[in-house]
Amino acid sequence: MAKVIFNIQYELKPDKKNEYLSVVKELKSLLKADGLENYSVYEVKGKANHYQEVYTFTSDEAYEAFDDNQNERINILINKLSDLTLENSTKYTTLYELAEN
Repeated sequence: MAKVIFNIQYELKPDKKNEYLSVVKELKSLLKADGLENYSVYEVKGKANHYQEVYTFTSDEAYEAFDDNQNERINILINKLSDLTLENSTKYTTLYELAEN
């Protein structure tokens, strides 16, 4: 089974880092879904207020089913994160692991 990595990159609004860190901390504690192998958040080196979320799924099926498994609190937190980012700064990337030969 090939893994799937889903990346979200964005820039925070100025002076929102503390609020952002609080939301991410709670989100990390809640994001537990079948097939979600890992959820990590990174600060981009050399770029103030730039962050990246990395979701690692065990399979394409787990990735596709992820949105169906979210509870209301997770949706609220994801919307809050969206409110903390600069408009038009969000970029999404989905990576599919190559199958071994």
